[in-house]
This record gives sequence, structure tokens and C-alpha cells, in this order.
Amino acid sequence: MARIVDLDEAAALLAAGAVVAIPTETVYGLAADATNEAALRQVFALKGRPLGNPLIVHLPDAIAAQDWANGTGDPAVTALLARFWPGPLTVVLPARPTVLPLVTAGSGQVALRVPAHPLARALLARFGGALCAPSANRSGYVSPTCAAHVLADYPDHDLAVLDGGDCPGGIESTIVRPLGDTLQILRPGAVDLATLRGHWPGPVLAAEPGALPVPGSSPRHYAPRTPVLLVGRDRLAEAGPTDAVLAIAPAPTGLDAADLRTLPADPAGYGQVLYATLRELDRAGHGRLLVQRPPAGEAWLAIANRLERAAHPERLP
Repeated sequence: MARIVDLDEAAALLAAGAVVAIPTETVYGLAADATNEAALRQVFALKGRPLGNPLIVHLPDAIAAQDWANGTGDPAVTALLARFWPGPLTVVLPARPTVLPLVTAGSGQVALRVPAHPLARALLARFGGALCAPSANRSGYVSPTCAAHVLADYPDHDLAVLDGGDCPGGIESTIVRPLGDTLQILRPGAVDLATLRGHWPGPVLAAEPGALPVPGSSPRHYAPRTPVLLVGRDRLAEAGPTDAVLAIAPAPTGLDAADLRTLPADPAGYGQVLYATLRELDRAGHGRLLVQRPPAGEAWLAIANRLERAAHPERLP
């Protein structure tokens, strides 16, 4: 069964080619040596992850990016990395020839980030290399934001888990790709578009769907086993006595639901507790989960992305 380990054992296991679940400031990841193909294949097998889904390389610092990608010396890219690393921003750049195709999904592009979580940074320093660390959930399921979530997902595997407490962010990193003077948003996430625009000299635009394979882009993802119905606030009243409701503050009244959860009305606060709440409601065995559709606008873009994928294809018209 999955078990808790300390920093020294985690680093030793990674050096020996094992997989270790680690905390980051976004979600927990299944980490393996980014240069060890056999170790990376263990990650895919544990998650049930398709081999065509690329991995994010976690680095100890921005200087290490030079060993993995071309284009790090571009002034705009250098300024972007200096502002957001360490932090929840993943940058996709042309991969160096030494990067394993399993990491890039054969795209020739490599996704890089420097995590900000102190325990992740300590582990990278102790390990002395780069780690690939996709979210430590079964593929398609709700991402884990604490060690207990990981332990629950792998009860029959001897998986080592480095316990760093609750992830402070709760939503995966934003994935971007510099393309000429444009910064493409490949996956919305913890860093919002308005913040990025303040630190990029050219346009910051959402990429066309399928522009490049990136983690979390499958139609159904971040999904509990309980059917999720994404509805307007006025339709939350349709919840029956076996259903649960996930609303945005203030709490709605007059509902006949089995369980009502109200999450914060700001995107950061909402994202911080979203996955933990989805997992808790999923364990309760409700018939359906009616989730209030988030407000329109860029500030809620990452939350809307996660909920739309969690609801696919169960969404009500």
C-alpha cells in the first residue's frame, strides 16, 4: 500500500528509478527522474495515462532550463521566467535533442516549470536533477491536494508519498508558449491572463484547441465518479434528496439537496478548496452533483475549464 516517506528516502528512491508522490504549490504530482525512461513509464502505468500526453519537467531553478530547451535567452522569455519562477507557470519551449520523446509526446516542445513549494524545492536540490511530476491522481480523476488523497488513490501500490501538507494553490499551473511576440495560453491555471499581460510585451491570447498536446486537455478530466451537472444558479433548486450541490457564496436557500457546499466567491479561494470538496462529495455516494456555473470572464477561466471537463459529457443543456 502507499506509504509516507521523509525527504531523504524520497530522494534516494527517485535516484534509484522509483516513483514518488510529491507536493507542489498547485497539486500533488507523481514524480520520477526526467531523464530515466523506465521510471517515466512507471508514472504512465500508475496513472493509466496515455503515452501521447506530455509531461511537465520540474526544475530546481531557471538556469537549469537551458539544459532542456532552446529560446531561454530571449529577453521576453528571460523576463517572464524571472517574474514567475518559482511559481505555478509552465512554459513550453523548443526541446533540446537530449530530451526524451516520452516527455514531449514527440512534439519537439518541452514544458518546464520551477515549483515554489518549499518541500518540492528541497527535494529537487537533494535529488540533484529534474523531475517529471504529472498530477498524482488516476488519469482523468480529481487532482489530489493533500497526501491523504494520494494514499486513497493508490491503496494497492507500494507508492512512496512525501507529505507536504495541503497544497496552497489547489489548481494546476498555467501553461503558456511564447510564439514570436505572442504568448499563447495552452491551459488556463493558477496565473491569470491579466497578470501575464502585465509581464509580456506582446499579445497574450488563448491558443486554438489542439494547438499543441498539453496535460489536462482531454474532454473529460478532473472528474469525480459522481455525475457532475454544470448549471446556472437558478437551476440548483432542481437538486433532489439524493443529490449534492456545490454553490458559490452566498449560500442558496430552499434547496432539497442531501448536501450543500458553498465555496468562496473569489477565484483563488474557490480554486484552493475545489478539488478537496469534489473528492469529499464523491466519497459520499450522491446520485448527482449539481455545480453552479462560475461567472463569465478571464478571472474565472481556469475554474470554468476544470468544471467543464469534470462535467463532460454529463452537462445539462
